[in-house]
Amino acid sequence: MIPVQGFAGTEVAVLGLGRSGLASARALRAGGAIAVCWDDNPSARALAEEDGFECRDLLAPGAFEAVASLIVSPGIPHLYPEPNPVVAAALVAGIPVDNDIGLFFRSFATPQWNNFDIAPKVVAVTGSNGKSTTSALIHHVLQESERRTQLAGNIGRGVLDLEPAENGEVIVLELSSYQTELARSLTPDVAVFTNLSPDHLDRHGGMGGYFAAKRRLFAEGGPDRAIIGVDEAEGRYLAGQLSEGPGDDRVIRVSVAGKLTGPGWQVFARKGFLSEWRKARQTGSIDLRLIKGLPGTHNHQNASAAYAVARTLGLAPKVIEKGFASFGGLPHRSQIVAEKNGVTYVNDSKATNVDAAAKALAAFKRIRWICGGLEKEGGLGALPNHAGAVVKAYVIGREAAAFAMQLKGVDAEVCTSMEQAVTRAAQEATEGDTVLLAPAAASFDQYDSFEKRGDDFMTQVARVEG
Repeated sequence: MIPVQGFAGTEVAVLGLGRSGLASARALRAGGAIAVCWDDNPSARALAEEDGFECRDLLAPGAFEAVASLIVSPGIPHLYPEPNPVVAAALVAGIPVDNDIGLFFRSFATPQWNNFDIAPKVVAVTGSNGKSTTSALIHHVLQESERRTQLAGNIGRGVLDLEPAENGEVIVLELSSYQTELARSLTPDVAVFTNLSPDHLDRHGGMGGYFAAKRRLFAEGGPDRAIIGVDEAEGRYLAGQLSEGPGDDRVIRVSVAGKLTGPGWQVFARKGFLSEWRKARQTGSIDLRLIKGLPGTHNHQNASAAYAVARTLGLAPKVIEKGFASFGGLPHRSQIVAEKNGVTYVNDSKATNVDAAAKALAAFKRIRWICGGLEKEGGLGALPNHAGAVVKAYVIGREAAAFAMQLKGVDAEVCTSMEQAVTRAAQEATEGDTVLLAPAAASFDQYDSFEKRGDDFMTQVARVEG
């Protein structure tokens, strides 16, 4: 646990008692603060009370009189589409609002670091797609090189559940826009921006607000190194904002759209080959084509960003390549779950938006595509333009028929359920085909999470005879 510094003897309110909320309350208590908690869910409040915390209705008169700060869980809106009533009340009362990420950055460094030979570092990864794989890949490469490392944030453990850092350790954090938009302290040593595509637009008041939430990771703390995907206009803008000129190698540009040139530091992947260039000279390369855990252009972008991070941490290209080769990928992200009768089954349930699904479709040939679910704002747009490798689509979800109608030019069968979709795809697949779950939609019409949807896919695939 990371004890929270700066609130000893004072009251701090915690709103939302899920994983991050309870971890925040415990870390506040460990640092000497008096954590008072609230959640609209009575069972969540009961768990907090069993742990010894006072639960106080934060909308009651005088609830904020002695409170120094309000700590908010990531899922609770503070501005758009409208502030949560408790957050609104805190802002009216002039109470600072923060989250567990802000608490982590203000508390991670301790006087004990003065005894270390090598100061610990924090790598923070954000972006629309690929941030989980990029974060896990960085963590894996560090582990394989026998560097001490911990992984947390939007993946795995909550940030305040981490163990206090040891000499030379590297903390890798995956941070969502919900986490970066509110944190009052954001001071990573290395920050990564993978890419940007429309997502969570209602929460951020549109695309500009969404980008602004991501940009805070770089603007608030000024990382020593910024690794920026420059295949979208926002990435190019961000790199330009952070750089003092073309040769400023504090900014490392990353691309899978084409070769990057110039006197600066670049890492790019073309036709399956990763290349590192610095001061107009090639300084490293990796053949990514045979690395099973990193299929497709989107994963080559993740690999390029992870490679750049590893290089800033002093790892040699051959060491990084060895780490890549043993990376098995993440569940529900281009995860090869079975090969039966010459047919490959791939679980990419995390492809919950159009851009992520388009990248998954570009990674394989002869695809039998399982898609559909709760459609996100903006619709499917140009997604059918990316379906050139699709032999047939099998559409699931409560609104499967309406979803299928938007797949112009794609042979689509309405299946509704995952069981039917996998069964039909398996029946019609021939040797060399890939049955790909890449929904291009949220899961909440049928499942509690994208993980549950992916688990169902794997369950149905296991029933296919092979």
